[in-house]
Amino acid sequence: MLRLQAYKFEITPNGEQIRMMRQYAGNARKVWNMALDRQEKNYEADERFTNAFGMNGWLPEWKKEFPFLRESPAQTLQQVMENLAEAYKKFFKKTADHPVFKKKGKSADNFRFPEPKQFTVDQDNSRIKLPKLGWIRYRNSRAILGVPKNITISAKAGKWFFSVQTEREVDQPLHPATSMVGIDVGITRFATLSDATYIEPLSSFRKYEIKLAKYQRRMSRKTKFSNNWKKAKARIQKIHNRIGNVRNDFLHKTTTTISKNHAIVCIENLRVGNMSRSAAGTIETPGRSVKAKSGLNKSILDQGWGEFRRQLEYKQIWLRGEVLAVPPQNTSRTCPACGHVSADNRKTQAKFECTECGYENNADIVGAINVLNRGIKMLEGQDTVDASAGCESTAQIACEVNGAVMPSATGTRRSDLVLA
Repeated sequence: MLRLQAYKFEITPNGEQIRMMRQYAGNARKVWNMALDRQEKNYEADERFTNAFGMNGWLPEWKKEFPFLRESPAQTLQQVMENLAEAYKKFFKKTADHPVFKKKGKSADNFRFPEPKQFTVDQDNSRIKLPKLGWIRYRNSRAILGVPKNITISAKAGKWFFSVQTEREVDQPLHPATSMVGIDVGITRFATLSDATYIEPLSSFRKYEIKLAKYQRRMSRKTKFSNNWKKAKARIQKIHNRIGNVRNDFLHKTTTTISKNHAIVCIENLRVGNMSRSAAGTIETPGRSVKAKSGLNKSILDQGWGEFRRQLEYKQIWLRGEVLAVPPQNTSRTCPACGHVSADNRKTQAKFECTECGYENNADIVGAINVLNRGIKMLEGQDTVDASAGCESTAQIACEVNGAVMPSATGTRRSDLVLA
């Protein structure tokens, strides 16, 4: 089986190398904005979309107009055209928004060398060699497996990193587990499993929210672009970076344990972007409960549900497992015992009591059981799942898969789902 895998390390460039990398990243941003602007003007003039090969033909003209572009390696600027063309493809397929212009300080500083012949990775001496930059040392924390295919240089919170994508052949694995589980994600509980275990939320943003607000207030009192303002901004970036690193570490440990313990994982096909959309509305039609919805949006985004799903999917592929995304409608309102669907079934945020048969359980556990039931139906060949259909048979299958009777109403906290 062919496996593509990326490895990311922090690099320790000298002052001149940092200056050059900033210039390369700035030139890449400049080319992106000019290419995007020309594409939009061509569209207004009813001209056809120009692909990456055609956009590369614009570079010689721009290098004459802006001589500083010549200082960047040509491959990094050509890669920008590839990235923009790919962004437009996703937009045309309606899987992403229209490409936007990049602004210094707001967009990430990065550039890429797409061909392996353009760079060298010397693992024995913990260094890499890049065109025009020469040798740069890096913090060698793990071995790089496979053949390097491309390398990306990026800056974040005042530090520089390189990410190298590799390709290698691995044996077709046999999943270490045979069980199937349904997962209901939430805010009070990050994830509740259909076997009645659950994972406590980390909420990394909430932990640093007060500290972050304090430094943001300090920054607001500084003169914009002054040295003190830049120092305050660097502190804020450091806190944001810490929040992201803590959340990513938590998600990796959680998804690794779940993927190792379950061959098939059923999750809800949630549209997080729609769920966390602002309720402010417009001047003509102002929104309702804006403050409450804002707090809910903050809590939803703090969990990282989208990244949780992404990590689960690729880790299951590596282990030869599977992730099934099922329709999320009425998962917490459907009785897993009799199939009755009603909003009145959910008495409170945590309590579920069926008005038809009297079945009681924790609402999150009920949601996870229903997610598992719908995953089983998908495996049985029923691509569309009717939320109002009877779930008696699939509920029984769910219990058999988990090797237990219907889960209890309290559930068990899974402390083992976070690795040491």
